[in-house]
Amino acid sequence: MYKKLFTPGPTNVKEDVLQKIATSMISHRTKEASKLQKDISNKMKILMYTKNGILLSSSSACGLMEGAIRSCTQKRAAVFSCGVFGNEWYQMAITNNIPCDKFEVEWGKPITKEIVKSALDSGKYDLIAVTHNETSTGIMNPIKEIAEVVKNYSEVVFCLDTVSSLGGVKIEVDNLGVDICLASTQKCLALPPGFSLCSISEKAIEAAKKVKFRGSYFDLLRLYNWVKEKDYQYPSTPSLSHMFALDYQLDKIFREGLENRFARHIEVANYVRNWAKNNFALFAEEKYASNTVTCVKNIKSIDVDELNKALGEKGYIISNGLEKIKNKTFRIGHMGEATLSNLKELISAINRILKF
Repeated sequence: MYKKLFTPGPTNVKEDVLQKIATSMISHRTKEASKLQKDISNKMKILMYTKNGILLSSSSACGLMEGAIRSCTQKRAAVFSCGVFGNEWYQMAITNNIPCDKFEVEWGKPITKEIVKSALDSGKYDLIAVTHNETSTGIMNPIKEIAEVVKNYSEVVFCLDTVSSLGGVKIEVDNLGVDICLASTQKCLALPPGFSLCSISEKAIEAAKKVKFRGSYFDLLRLYNWVKEKDYQYPSTPSLSHMFALDYQLDKIFREGLENRFARHIEVANYVRNWAKNNFALFAEEKYASNTVTCVKNIKSIDVDELNKALGEKGYIISNGLEKIKNKTFRIGHMGEATLSNLKELISAINRILKF
């Protein structure tokens, strides 16, 4: 049975978008491929509110996360973590022999501007990595406040993970001063997984030029140079199938209207949060609760796996908590093409199962 996805990713993909995956293949070394990649890059600049360059990657966003911290750290990196995926970014640095320190807050709490300022005041770091929207805890970090702090340290490359927020939340890359903003396709962009992208500033490019060992496949400087010098093409064969669908989906997003899309995500998030507060509790500090996923604190000690099993029989699926908060929390994704009617349908099913 097909199950409607209410997970923090991947998300449901519309049939017409799926059909674009099946577009007849073209050679990746043609003008047609160059135009496709250029068109996507120009559209992504609109979505990301940036004039910076765009890099496309036939990988999950983890590849670009690893590429960012390896390509642009000259001295030492600082990773700010409030959950699983912040910790993952730190591990990427360590396993690549990148000097790095982790600043981790209690799960359910945000990264604050004070924490970032304290770290940067040390003068030890030339790159910072922040998760905008942490799906494991349902936290959306106060990125505008953090950005205002980072702007005072002109030598620092600012990397931002917007994997689960770009396309559902307004992220003005240039106004924020973000040097590398990365995302993937399977969340708010509502495409199949396996493809990612990032914006990259001139400051990040200049930093990468000074790093000797940047790797190969995820060497951001190498990718950037190929795009600039070879008409938007890439060193290795990309997933053109994803590109056909992404190009099409971006047009659909613009037809919906960016402000309308962002407002839809807020409306749905408020509905799910209110239900969670009335029946359980929010795991995340409410002021910083995500607009794309709600992490519910399981104060009633329900059997989350049994709930999901019952939901599966009705054609739905949600997500358990991760790692140390598994079973203590569960997560409801409301990103991408999710609508209020979709979430009302899901919540109604949960209420019937739990006899609320």
